[in-house]
Amino acid sequence: MDFNSIIGIIIALVAVFGGQALDGGHPGSLVQFTSLAIVLGGTLGAVLLQSPLRQFVLGMKMSRWIFVPPLLDAAGLVEHISVWSAISRKEGLLALDTHIEGIDDPFIRKGLQLVVDGIEPPVLRQVLEVEIETFDDMHRQGARVWEAAGGYAPTIGILGAVMGLIQVMENLADPTRLGAGIAVAFVATIYGVGLANLAFLPIANKLKTLISRQVLMREMLVDGLVGIAKGENPRLITGRLKGYVM
Repeated sequence: MDFNSIIGIIIALVAVFGGQALDGGHPGSLVQFTSLAIVLGGTLGAVLLQSPLRQFVLGMKMSRWIFVPPLLDAAGLVEHISVWSAISRKEGLLALDTHIEGIDDPFIRKGLQLVVDGIEPPVLRQVLEVEIETFDDMHRQGARVWEAAGGYAPTIGILGAVMGLIQVMENLADPTRLGAGIAVAFVATIYGVGLANLAFLPIANKLKTLISRQVLMREMLVDGLVGIAKGENPRLITGRLKGYVM
């Protein structure tokens, strides 16, 4: 569980509603379901129009990473590669075949299987790097769904505010309703700007960071497997891979 995300959301909500209360306003005045529906519905429609369905679905699935990020154990991976390199040095590459069955990660399984099959190091690197590039591109497209939402939400918020002001203009004959009507109209702008800068854009940036970390882990794995395929000294491989661990 990523408690930073939870703490960040709490701080943002307290800052907005607490600031409203400290300024003499009523926090309940910021709760306008019509404005929220306009902003969320309009933003969703714009994002769906822009994004292929597969990309949109992936972006929604990736949103769980905000609270439960992928497990990235770089030190553990270095240890596994160190063990594999020592085994291959003593018993040969075929001895690694018994270790493949216990691996859950399909990318690691594929890489280790290619090593066992005796694939030449340059070809091994090329095959795995193509898969890394595909993984990176596909998941960054998913993150761009949230980035696009962050771009559209403020404009949709302004649209909602203008729609509210139109209704205010229709009630000019009743001055007592103008102040409250204008306040309600501008809540849509608050939702648009707030959701973009307190939710959508931070989510997109956090997803990009997590994707970069996963790509780095895979590049580290490729470096280690290529070293094993070349028959490099296990200590050399381990020492080089430790440079990836931060």
